[in-house]
Amino acid sequence: MTSATIPDFAFDFTFDGVHHLHLAIPPGGEGLSRVFWGDLLGMTELEKPVEPGSLGGCRFRGGRLEVHLFVESDFRPFREARPAILVRCLGDLARRLEDKGHPITWEDGLPGFDRFHTFDKVGNRLEFLEPCS
Repeated sequence: MTSATIPDFAFDFTFDGVHHLHLAIPPGGEGLSRVFWGDLLGMTELEKPVEPGSLGGCRFRGGRLEVHLFVESDFRPFREARPAILVRCLGDLARRLEDKGHPITWEDGLPGFDRFHTFDKVGNRLEFLEPCS
């Protein structure tokens, strides 16, 4: 359904952010994920519930965002598709990543936002952005 075909009735819901991202990692990728999401970005690792048939993984929380990482045996990282994560003080995050030797690429093209792209330690593309002031 396109915006041109939305019915003539009112909706009683709104979207209010994202609770968590669910990203794949390769088998044995938990250590690299802990370095990126925990050590580098400063997120807190959460206890991961035991799930039948689970191959592993880990979870992190920072601010109002959780990142759930699951092991995928035939893992292929996101190269173009990516989550876009809203950040306060984007410049501080960019400096943190660069100071730790982690490359970022600033991007234009999204009016009203400053943003950059980077890759996590297992190759997933990530976008971080902040509304322009």
